[in-house]
Amino acid sequence: MSRYAVDPLTALQAKEQAQKLAFAPIAFQAAQSLRELGILAVLDDAGLTGLSAQQIAERSGVSEYGAKVLLDMGLSALIVTQDGDNYVLARLGHFLLHDAMTRVNMDFTADVCYRAMSHLTETIRSGRPEGLREFGDWPTIYEGLSRLPEKARKSWFDFDHFYSDKAFPELLQRIFAERPKTIVDIGGNTGKWSLQCCAHDEDVHMTIVDLPRQLALALDNAREHGFEARIHGHPMNILDDSQPLPAEADIWWMSQFLDCFSPMEILRILRRIRAAMRPDASVYILELFWDRQHFEAAAYSLNATSLYFTCLANGNSRFYHSKDMLDIVEEAGFVVAEQVDDIGLGHTLLRLRAG
Repeated sequence: MSRYAVDPLTALQAKEQAQKLAFAPIAFQAAQSLRELGILAVLDDAGLTGLSAQQIAERSGVSEYGAKVLLDMGLSALIVTQDGDNYVLARLGHFLLHDAMTRVNMDFTADVCYRAMSHLTETIRSGRPEGLREFGDWPTIYEGLSRLPEKARKSWFDFDHFYSDKAFPELLQRIFAERPKTIVDIGGNTGKWSLQCCAHDEDVHMTIVDLPRQLALALDNAREHGFEARIHGHPMNILDDSQPLPAEADIWWMSQFLDCFSPMEILRILRRIRAAMRPDASVYILELFWDRQHFEAAAYSLNATSLYFTCLANGNSRFYHSKDMLDIVEEAGFVVAEQVDDIGLGHTLLRLRAG
């Protein structure tokens, strides 16, 4: 039975959760402030004995009022506990302070998504990423990535790379088992995957397909790492049918790329690749599917991030249910030669052959 088939809450529990949800944005900001003002670090140093509000204020440089009001919200949010007059860092507070995944997720939410999410209802009605106006006047966030404010840009790339980078070691072994000489990296972003491939195999040649402004950043990175002779650029908008794809490749690669498009756009992209590829070539899709996650927190995070795609990225894409993607793959004329789940932090790798 699906874990979503039965309502797990009693009426009293549901009402309690409703109140927590009503104030969730405030709790989030309190957690951010506790971390950014150094209060969690002060408590971490204090250990299990904890500190009084006055001691915390003195050591963090925050007023006693500020420390108390944040710490009391921290009690309600289970970030800290209280022993007599002393506050003590709870397990949740420890992860807010030390866990890399939590930090990346919170920074992405705070610096990229938070203000934009106030436009979500308008976005759903219009079908356009109305939250993007918080940053600039672009049709999608991808045209504006290089022009985001520094803090937002850093949090965006940290979030994107954190999940993909964890999958690289296993992916390199699987991809290069085919001994490819040429790989087309569609949506290559900063070029991290192409750099990894060139470092792994001294003979492979990469072609990155991306928007011109983003491609320029990737090629700068290639030159910086000494791979300018083996990493080539192919500037284009993948949705512009007048712009041709590269002609030759042993492998066509898309990592966390198709989730940036609507189902009909994915179908168009896959059909274009199907028409351009050699009959013996392989197509690899690396994606995060929310239904293929072992932990509820992972599915929750992916479904929340889908609303980033809605409100900021382009208004019509998301992290998909695996069945939805497999149906599109089949309609585009491909067969799934191999499907591997649980790569890195929950990725699924699909290897496709022309049907």
